[in-house]
Amino acid sequence: MNDTVMVGVDGSPSSLAAVDVAAREARLRGAPLRIVHAFSRPSDLAPMIHGVLARAEQRAADVVPGLEVLRTVAPGDTLTVLWSESRHAALAVLGGRGRGGFGHLLLGSTVVQLAAHGFCPVMAVRGRPDPQGPVLLAVDGSPAGAAAGEFAFAEAALREAPLIALHVWNTWSEPTPYEGPADPPNVGVDLGQLREKHRRRLDEALAPWRAAHPEVSVEPLLERSRVRHTLLEAAKEAQLLVAGARGHGGFTGMLLGSVSQALLYHADCPVTVVRGER
Repeated sequence: MNDTVMVGVDGSPSSLAAVDVAAREARLRGAPLRIVHAFSRPSDLAPMIHGVLARAEQRAADVVPGLEVLRTVAPGDTLTVLWSESRHAALAVLGGRGRGGFGHLLLGSTVVQLAAHGFCPVMAVRGRPDPQGPVLLAVDGSPAGAAAGEFAFAEAALREAPLIALHVWNTWSEPTPYEGPADPPNVGVDLGQLREKHRRRLDEALAPWRAAHPEVSVEPLLERSRVRHTLLEAAKEAQLLVAGARGHGGFTGMLLGSVSQALLYHADCPVTVVRGER
């Protein structure tokens, strides 16, 4: 069952928009769509089945006629239900706002925690409606970034879209620009060497995925700038932004890297966060 596309629904316009996107993602993959709803009181169950899920199923059928649609209705809090169901999904799709069991999905911590700890990539549907343009990959050279690269290239291939691989660097992103302990703190940074270092990092990160997906048209971009600002600007011209997760473990503390969180909150297109190996 790990080839299903999962979507969390609560009947809000945002969650129904997520159903549209999830149905298209399921069609691209030739996979079933699983509609997931959490409930806290047994008295909510009957009207929910006849209301929320029925509307979501009809929405999916309108977008992708003939799509196989499955239901999961589970008691419990939103995060626990989504986290558990993500074990059986290739992709989880969530709306930007909600109500009831899925209320404040992006404004709160649910999507951040699921993106950091779920068992599959998490797509947050946000930004402008029906975005067009390339798939945008945020490249950072980390293990999580490698998993994001694999997802982004596969997604570009499925969508038959070009891919922009953007690596943003600056001197503040360097743990130290010097090799020896005797280097004085006021020694200038060699920007040429740093740029070349980041160029190699970008090329090395892309090499395996270019080989695996020769059909994808790739434009590598290297920018010296502020990371979040540059990615958010680039997202204005993209149909999807893909980034890795870079946070601490556990359900406490920093659950997701600050850049990924900023993209989830502010990007002008859907954002998919991909974890590395668990």
